[in-house]
Amino acid sequence: MHILMYDGATLNVATKVPTAILGAEFDEHAPPEQMIKLGEILSAKPVDNFVKIYPGVVHGWTTRYKDDDEHAVKSAMEAHTDMLNWFTKYLKQE
Repeated sequence: MHILMYDGATLNVATKVPTAILGAEFDEHAPPEQMIKLGEILSAKPVDNFVKIYPGVVHGWTTRYKDDDEHAVKSAMEAHTDMLNWFTKYLKQE
């Protein structure tokens, strides 16, 4: 999901549920400056949120990386761990 594609009304809905945003340092689709600004907006809401910009990576880094690039693998694994922890915290198993 690209949160920047949504309008203000959707942002208001999104802020009623826990929201995680993982961003790349180099991203033309979702620039880190905008992700940080969105994090500031979310922080003013009474719901848990998580905004993290991963250094040295580009848009899509979590799935499109070279296995022999140590930094890329480490960054992808870190993002995967962050998201799994978020899902474990907020998604209930029925």
